[in-house]
Amino acid sequence: MALDLSDLILALFAFGLGGAAIAARARLAGRAAEAHTAQRLAEERGRALALLAQEVQSASLSLLGRAQVLGGEQGRAFEAEARHLLSLSDQAAEAGGQREAAPSLKEERFPLAPLLREAVALTAQRLGPGQRLWRIEPALEAVTLRADRRALRAALLQVLTRAVRATGEGDAIDLKLERARDSLALVVEDEGLGLAAEDLSPAAHDGGALRSRGLGIGLVLARALLRAHGGELVVEAAEGVGARAFLSLPAERWVGA
Repeated sequence: MALDLSDLILALFAFGLGGAAIAARARLAGRAAEAHTAQRLAEERGRALALLAQEVQSASLSLLGRAQVLGGEQGRAFEAEARHLLSLSDQAAEAGGQREAAPSLKEERFPLAPLLREAVALTAQRLGPGQRLWRIEPALEAVTLRADRRALRAALLQVLTRAVRATGEGDAIDLKLERARDSLALVVEDEGLGLAAEDLSPAAHDGGALRSRGLGIGLVLARALLRAHGGELVVEAAEGVGARAFLSLPAERWVGA
């Protein structure tokens, strides 16, 4: 009888353990499902905020161009509103949780000058009636690149947008070629507002959170596109003087430069 009772107790104990294990697995499965749902919702939220940021930025650049053409007290008031909206678009992009993801590159050989003219035309179009004096150095006409054209176009658009935001009606924005020992750089130079005490040197953001104040999150993402090519993006700026953005690539990616 004692043996039978022991067997019964062991059986009940084993049954209890099995039930607890099943319940634990069920709880883990439920938490995994909740985590998956939360991640999916966060990704959808991020995409929605990124699209919103793009739309707000596009409308704000157009308003900025119109305000600068208008001039006077009313124009300055509209320009202040445009810059406020641009700041909000930066915050929306940052809240979207964009990261410096290394893109998959589709490399090809292509002439650089048509890409520059395309990016300048798109940026100028977004500015509406506002005008900038775009100057492309003749030396760039002879350059061919081996890179992902779409990725470089995206990086260049971010840099040109920063230049437009920092400059006023009729200001000059220069695109030049600068040579170094192991690399060459496309330099975008403006005489705009500058970015007080800010830069995008390699040490400025490594290991830190993305930030949109001053630089704009778009430049951080542009840097990721250049780094995927083995290059770098550095912005040198002085408040009230202007800025120079260096889009550098290894020398072997430049053909005929």
